[in-house]
Amino acid sequence: MAGPLQGVKVLDLTQYIAGPYATRLLGDYGADVIKLERPGGDPARRLPPFLDGDPHPEKSGTFFFYNSNKRSLVLDLKRAEGREVFGRLLAEADLVVESFRPGTLDRLGVGWEFVRAAKPSLPLVSITNFGQTGPYADYRGTDLTLFGFAGELFSQGVAEREPVKLYGSAALVQSGGAAAMAALAALMVGARQGIGQHVDLSIADTHLGGADRRHATVMGAEYSGLKSPRYPIGAQGLLAGVYPCADGYVELGSSDRLDRVADMLSHPEWLQDPKWQDPRLRANGPLIEEFNAHLLEWLMQRGKREVWAEARRAKVMCGPLFTVREIYEDPHFRGRGFWQKAEHPVLGEIEAPGRPFVMHDSPFELRRSAPLLGQHSEEVLDELGYAAARIRELAAQGVVGVR
Repeated sequence: MAGPLQGVKVLDLTQYIAGPYATRLLGDYGADVIKLERPGGDPARRLPPFLDGDPHPEKSGTFFFYNSNKRSLVLDLKRAEGREVFGRLLAEADLVVESFRPGTLDRLGVGWEFVRAAKPSLPLVSITNFGQTGPYADYRGTDLTLFGFAGELFSQGVAEREPVKLYGSAALVQSGGAAAMAALAALMVGARQGIGQHVDLSIADTHLGGADRRHATVMGAEYSGLKSPRYPIGAQGLLAGVYPCADGYVELGSSDRLDRVADMLSHPEWLQDPKWQDPRLRANGPLIEEFNAHLLEWLMQRGKREVWAEARRAKVMCGPLFTVREIYEDPHFRGRGFWQKAEHPVLGEIEAPGRPFVMHDSPFELRRSAPLLGQHSEEVLDELGYAAARIRELAAQGVVGVR
């Protein structure tokens, strides 16, 4: 079944995480995404994890995940011949997405004016850390700094330790999803009205305009002047936080319904004491410690799935903290077909996370694994009408990279 973006051609000049995730989403739902890589390739090819710990540019798990469903063309835009090839690609494209530092495309001579002259209806989406203009435009950004920039990073974690952010590159992935939506909006305008737009997408703005708990604390500080603290371990009240169990950890949500807690614990005799009904229980540190001692005894006799099942039955908020292997083997994810297999020329058969959401009438499809560097250069140039002799000449000059 054809994806909803079948027939759409995307020129992908993005690197690292946010931009490649945005363009991968477009490819996942049918677009023909041509990844234009600089000589040497996307720097993400040098990011871990690597298969067997071998830091080979074709063995990066990071690059593999964010660049599946794409074709790779190595093109040197610093060369006049490279810009000529780029111009011909623009004439055939429906969308261009780039993530260079502000002004880079203009310095190369292929900025917004060049794109618009090549095809007036063609949208260009530029993804940067802090936007194309403004006091922060040239600042560098990482997942850590961008996560902290758009929220109270210092309120995340426990008082005994330093602040924490979400694991890995979660903030940049979130921004990639926002960039994909912006690209789709620009694509629709270009297709319906024949008007190309230069979309200036700031990764920081996608977080400032987001909707997670960081923003609530920022708004609270703005209007009240009060900053959200990091609580000491065990000081957040009754049934609140991460607790050990027989085979790992579970997270339990704060609950004022002791009747549900009692139901989860099978109504133990110790919980019949009237002291547990005191409305000031949450502020009673010694009593909470006593409660936790009983709770831990119950938890350590059960695995995380059993705890989770009992909590769901009793309507107590709870979630198991699965390891990567446990998520990989989880029957729910297996049953929903979340994991997708792909054949890669160097990595072999790889099973990786697949669809981020389900569209029954126009579903996700893993049509191809992440490309080798320059794997499709000849193929793409042939589609543009370049003769084989000219392709070899461009390759010999270093304008394009072929395998």
